[in-house]
Amino acid sequence: MTQHPDTPHLDRIKSPADLRGLSVTDLRRVADELRAETIAAVSKTGGHLGAGLGVVELTVALHAIFDTPRDRLVWDVSHQCYPHKILTGRREKMPTLRKKGGISGFTKRSESPYDAFGAAHSSTSISAALGFAVARDLGGAPDHGLGDAIAVIGDGALSGGMAYEAMNSAGHLGKRLIVILNDNEMSIAPPTGAMSSYLSRLYAGAPFQEFKAAAKGAVSLLPEPFQEGARRAKELLKAATVGGTLFEELGFSYVGPIDGHDMEQLVSVLSTVKARADGPVLIHAITKKGKGYNHAENRPDRGHARAPFDVVTGEQRKAPSNAPSYTKTFAQSLIKEAEDDDKIVAVTAAMPDGTGLDLFAERFPNRCFDVGIAEQHAVTFCAGMAAGGMKPFCTIYSTFLQRGYDQIVHDVAIQRLPVRFAIDRAGLVGADGATHAGSFDVAFLANLPGIVVMAAADEAELVHMVATAAAHNDGPIAFRYPRGEGVGVDMPERGEPLEIGKGRVIAEGARVALLSFGTRLSEVQQAAEALAARGITPTIADARFAKPLDRDLILSLAADHEALITIEEGAIGGFGSHVAQLLAEEGVFDSGLKYRSMVLPDIFIDQASPEDMYAVAKLNASDIEAKVLDTLGVAVMEQRA
Repeated sequence: MTQHPDTPHLDRIKSPADLRGLSVTDLRRVADELRAETIAAVSKTGGHLGAGLGVVELTVALHAIFDTPRDRLVWDVSHQCYPHKILTGRREKMPTLRKKGGISGFTKRSESPYDAFGAAHSSTSISAALGFAVARDLGGAPDHGLGDAIAVIGDGALSGGMAYEAMNSAGHLGKRLIVILNDNEMSIAPPTGAMSSYLSRLYAGAPFQEFKAAAKGAVSLLPEPFQEGARRAKELLKAATVGGTLFEELGFSYVGPIDGHDMEQLVSVLSTVKARADGPVLIHAITKKGKGYNHAENRPDRGHARAPFDVVTGEQRKAPSNAPSYTKTFAQSLIKEAEDDDKIVAVTAAMPDGTGLDLFAERFPNRCFDVGIAEQHAVTFCAGMAAGGMKPFCTIYSTFLQRGYDQIVHDVAIQRLPVRFAIDRAGLVGADGATHAGSFDVAFLANLPGIVVMAAADEAELVHMVATAAAHNDGPIAFRYPRGEGVGVDMPERGEPLEIGKGRVIAEGARVALLSFGTRLSEVQQAAEALAARGITPTIADARFAKPLDRDLILSLAADHEALITIEEGAIGGFGSHVAQLLAEEGVFDSGLKYRSMVLPDIFIDQASPEDMYAVAKLNASDIEAKVLDTLGVAVMEQRA
């Protein structure tokens, strides 16, 4: 077992107040020990490592200079918040990070007053911080605090349009607001787009590297006698390098770039801004993701998200699996389809590794597009390509697809454009908790006219659904699949397009029909085995489609059984609701059918293992068995017999 690091200076920090008044030298020591503590903690629990390591010095400096929690510190996405949590009274709870009943891997308002604003999706911090600033100036409730508002946003998150909307509004309002651009040249994957190139140019030139005064270049913050000289030098500097500063055009005083790992620079700049800012200020800090841990720095993703690992070797401890992951199955299937159809293109929103499209990009670099953290753009970009005769696969996690919903409605569905939505991380995802659960996509997609919505029951079905989507040209089509490994079924060499709107019967039975939509099918089958031991042999069916429904299958199941139960990994308003609507319209309930729908409960489920989360949701095999017995009126004593 790896020995815990020696942390004598960090041990004296019980809250951020203990940092205030420390020398720069002592703050550096705290930062060094905080980095070691973060590495040790994540090595045991797993989690987002690289982002936090990149902001260790910045985190220490912010809490040392600002009066948190009165000053509101808003972390964008908050992948980088582990050092913040250690400094704000949660050090002893770090072994519970991302575990059932433990602390969240993201900022969470109910967890600590130092978590000013909850996060997990990107590009929200500037909007939230501006909201705090306006609330402060309008005399918000005293218990909400009246201090500074500070947003920390990464260069990857800055590619999200919401960040620009917020900056435009902040520049217009002119409120005192501090935005820190944590520029590590990498979000989850290497950044893409014009903003990344712009930021690179800002600090690549020798004048910026040599002329340290540029780090304090917000002229209005300097003492009056120095302002004119600084203004001339700054204009000369800008003309010699980038020819203009976007942030200043948006109404921000621009300070930087500064070295985000230089404690002396950080303390100096933050102190000056705190003392003198009277409007919106952007501090541009250059950092390195994974800083201080070679095994993170040298990874392609800078150690973004990791399973528990050995600190010395950096090797991750993952349980072996014989089944392929759903993500890899999707990617390999799409590659096969694209080899035969040069119209197939793929789009991801800053998640090439997570969605498997890194494999597609290796094979077809000119037909794969990473648009950055910009899901809205990704959807409409795909719509444009579809209108132009291509076959786009818009490949986005369920939780992130929520951000592009208006574009799905207006730019895709209304125009009946054949965009293919490959929805990864459907259902409950485990340690990332409620913010990343794929709970709502069926409910928000299946109510759109003309769309096809599928869910894969296993990895083999996913192969067929990729082929189905590739062959479908009559409007939008979506298919969903979970995180993790498949169930270990035999795999087809190539996918065969499915008949749209047709499910399948897995096993014939009597009395009760279990109609599954998605990967709960394996749990349904386990429940059926337990029920068979009680003398109840249910019919098992795989719906495959939530839109359009297989009317013939559903109505025949309803007519031939005493009870019909649907099971899905989605929220209220999804597949089961559509089935209920069909049964009601057809008057089936008048015949006495007992209909039940098993869905995710009407709560947000906190982080735990997927198995534990589904236990909370009551969607495991034992829950399905209990639902059947209750629906059929089998007494409790009979269950125990």
